[in-house]
Amino acid sequence: MNNTNFWIYLLIMAGSTYLIRAIPFAAVQKRINNQFIKSFLYYIPYTVLAAMTFPSALYATGNVIAAAAGLFVAVIFAIKGKGLTLVAALSCLTVLIVEIMMKYIA
Repeated sequence: MNNTNFWIYLLIMAGSTYLIRAIPFAAVQKRINNQFIKSFLYYIPYTVLAAMTFPSALYATGNVIAAAAGLFVAVIFAIKGKGLTLVAALSCLTVLIVEIMMKYIA
């Protein structure tokens, strides 16, 4: 890739990223009072993060079954309100145990 293409791509990405953030500020002049819109906007970051993370969580290991077990454990402990470090450690431990068990079963 030459320098000209790089700068064109960079400007397009910067412009599109800026517009996505700037248009709502320019379009909405007053405070949003609608409860539905407020709750919708509140949950958007969580939804996008989940949509980006979920497929990666299933294919992060060499075994989809072990990854699913780790994801299941992580979701259960997260719902119970445990801390991020504990949830991550328990899900990693679950993946390790399931992969070791599957090695002996297969």
